Amino acid sequence: MIGRIEAVVLDTADPRGLARFYSEVLGLEILHEDGGWIELGRPGSQEPTLSFQHAPDHQPPQWPDPNRPQQVHLDIRIDGDIEEAEKKVLALGATRLGGGGATFRVYADPSGHPFCLCWSSAGS
Repeated sequence: MIGRIEAVVLDTADPRGLARFYSEVLGLEILHEDGGWIELGRPGSQEPTLSFQHAPDHQPPQWPDPNRPQQVHLDIRIDGDIEEAEKKVLALGATRLGGGGATFRVYADPSGHPFCLCWSSAGS
């Protein structure tokens, strides 16, 4: 095992509106909000969060039209060294993508779906 799912992230033009919707549907609370990023979950839980990322030009999927497919990415929490985790996912067929930040790196799985390896800033 390299890591565990930290969050399922939905792109949206309206993170607050979509977070309110899923908060009501699932009975989850807003755990964190930072600009265009909102996380829902249960306080103190180790369960993955449901997160919403601002995408100003978001074009919603048109099921089942393959020209407008579903849009989602996984955040995968690692407990160890990012360099070692990166070597492992690349060996499994992932591709490093541009972007990222102080606590995450962005990759594509072998089919091109984006995912992030995330770690704690305290552990890096």
